[in-house]
Amino acid sequence: MKENVLKKSLVTSNITVTEPGTDRFTDHILPPDADTRHYLLFVEHPPVYTLGKSGKIDNLLLSEQGLADKEIAFYRTNRGGDITFHGPQQIVGYPILDLEKFSTDIGKYLRNLEEVIILTLKDYGIMGERSPGETGVWIESGIIGRERKICAIGVRCSRWITMHGFAFNVNTDLSYFDNIIPCGIGNKKVTSLERELGMEVDLGEAKERVKANFEKVFDVLLTRDTE
Repeated sequence: MKENVLKKSLVTSNITVTEPGTDRFTDHILPPDADTRHYLLFVEHPPVYTLGKSGKIDNLLLSEQGLADKEIAFYRTNRGGDITFHGPQQIVGYPILDLEKFSTDIGKYLRNLEEVIILTLKDYGIMGERSPGETGVWIESGIIGRERKICAIGVRCSRWITMHGFAFNVNTDLSYFDNIIPCGIGNKKVTSLERELGMEVDLGEAKERVKANFEKVFDVLLTRDTE
């Protein structure tokens, strides 16, 4: 399955979105003579902890045997940030973009990823916020004792090509976060869309909302055809 992406500004590039476990679909940004292809990968991992290159191993609270007993994988990665969890019912998005076709400003890129999730939360009637100095998306970030993170973001960029991305908790089992100090922040909580709404959320619908808001923020239009 293929999706075409029309760039509404003057960016001459292509973008592909792939969801493992479902039909593959490819998004293009016109004009058709574009010489660069971009990708947005949507994945849903089995339980795994990943530690960023600047993270501290002490923020993993399980031993090697403890990980094995709970059947949770652990990997060191080359992204920014500290430790986080990926697992079922979490939307993990990996944009692979050539920022020379968008904006060569990593800070702006991170704020744009945050904005995608903030807009998605707004669709569900939830106010998502930024927390100064703490990349990601938060709820009630300015109320001491009530701050809770709903989306972690950690990226890497090489020659302006982006890697890694965001992890948005939808119906995620939050008990997995009890085994780590999420993002190396010990005095703040983690939450999910399900917890905030008090009910399970359709994961497919949430993905569609994320895609729609990705379109808005990055100024692209997704269209779909078959191949």
